[in-house]
Amino acid sequence: MQKWQLLDTGPVPDSTSTMELFERPGEVAIRVDGRELMSSRMHGSEDALADLACDIVGDRPRARILVGGLGMGFTLAAALRRVGPAAQVVVAELVPAVVRWHRGPLGQVAGHPLDDPRAGLFEGDVGAAIREEQGAWDAILLDVDNGPHGLTRVANDWLYGWHGLEAAREALRPGGVLAVWSAAPDAPFTKRLQKAGFDVSVEPVRSRGKKGGQRHIVWVARRG
Repeated sequence: MQKWQLLDTGPVPDSTSTMELFERPGEVAIRVDGRELMSSRMHGSEDALADLACDIVGDRPRARILVGGLGMGFTLAAALRRVGPAAQVVVAELVPAVVRWHRGPLGQVAGHPLDDPRAGLFEGDVGAAIREEQGAWDAILLDVDNGPHGLTRVANDWLYGWHGLEAAREALRPGGVLAVWSAAPDAPFTKRLQKAGFDVSVEPVRSRGKKGGQRHIVWVARRG
């Protein structure tokens, strides 16, 4: 098997962690402190995060979607495939290195979604983007951790707690969707979503899409 080559590293703001970009023939991976976060081989569940939300709001003529976490760009690319020409999909990315990689070796992995004229970039914490506007988004898609708890930075815990969920609900338009990706189920988070006023479904998805792979979870929480 071909060995991994380290292409670049970058600090995660407000934490002691380091994000790393690795490559080997036919595959690219992003790791944090040696732990793999994502790989270009498996993005079925990242695609599903966008598809499940767009099944509900993607046909709105001027849909506005906020994506938390650029990663390898698969969720952004999937959302752009599902919305119309007048839509806007803004991706919030906290780590400057990830944005830099998309301007270089990582952009081609998902087909350079940042170059789409409907794509916008918020360079900062997705929590700040959520708090910035009320009633602004048709969908908010969160894939910034491995589940509803902070992984790369403790500050991300706010997103999944009562105040974060309340802020997300207020940031959504009527009938809007908060979709959250997770590597595993989390029953207490489902209850928090319901108590925050969302109509919730828990959708099983696979890391390789129709080809199977690891079992992941997407919460689809609709503002009533």
